[in-house]
Amino acid sequence: MLRWFRTGVIVTAAAGLTSLAACSGTTAPSAPVPVGGAGGGQIGNAAAQSATETKLVATQVGDLGKVLTDADGHTLYRFDRDTAKPPATNCDGDCAKAWPPLLSTGAMQLDGVDKSLVGSLTRADGRQQVTVNGWPLYTYAKDSVPGDATGQGVNGSWFAATPTGGKAGKSGSDGVKLSAGQVDGVGPAVVDQDGFTLYLFTKDSKKPSKSTCDGECATTWPPVLTSGDVKLDGIDAKLLGTVKRADGTAQATLGGWPLYRFAKDTAPGQANGMGVKGTWFVIEPNGCKAGTTSPATTKPAAPAAPAAPAAPAAPAPGSDSYGY
Repeated sequence: MLRWFRTGVIVTAAAGLTSLAACSGTTAPSAPVPVGGAGGGQIGNAAAQSATETKLVATQVGDLGKVLTDADGHTLYRFDRDTAKPPATNCDGDCAKAWPPLLSTGAMQLDGVDKSLVGSLTRADGRQQVTVNGWPLYTYAKDSVPGDATGQGVNGSWFAATPTGGKAGKSGSDGVKLSAGQVDGVGPAVVDQDGFTLYLFTKDSKKPSKSTCDGECATTWPPVLTSGDVKLDGIDAKLLGTVKRADGTAQATLGGWPLYRFAKDTAPGQANGMGVKGTWFVIEPNGCKAGTTSPATTKPAAPAAPAAPAAPAAPAPGSDSYGY
């Protein structure tokens, strides 16, 4: 059960912060055009493509608004761990099985998409992947029918792509929000905009901020990435920062610690990552590892003054002072 505490402040993520808390011990279709427009295409000396056309369509999908779909009407996605400048993919192996890349197989048919934004990049296996405004595009294996968008927000890093290469459902910022809450069995915790518990990794460093979780690690522990403003609820803005990851993306930090989610947390309020391998811990709103906040210093109360002895009762008439 998750209980929220809100103060409501928006700040711009900035690096170089000092923790304030004490801890013991983050339209009609246009004519076909060739891939490789001004959208970051990297054709180079790639092998000739087949004659099969690849299609990009701007389509209204649910409440996401207009997003990109392929020739079969399946929603197309972008991945926050990729880069657009220069275009590069960080989704291979098992990742590419779950998120099949949209491949360029010939002339490009566009519907509602600016051809100057469309390009391609060469993947590690030599195949050409379509990009829009530099961002590589993917479908999602769990989208079973056209119009599905079950990949939206997965692991906080996959989003349906808009016709200009942006993130669907994100207006004015990249939608990152950090809130102070309580997680049953843990206590104070930071949660993200979806209510999922956030963690720190003790193999990272906070002074200076540095992330050491990449590759398969980052698949299990998706970093909290940001490219703009971060909204805070119940968290001191002075604790917020960012750190540049090895792949060039910006990861949010709190008290210097890079922030992560845990892939095995399947619902808000879970904290299945707490204590994993003795290196992963829920992070508290003060930027500390859960359970290590120094207790508040309290001054012991002064001992009560001894009660004054009761005055002896006056002897009854006809008796001595001992009451005999």
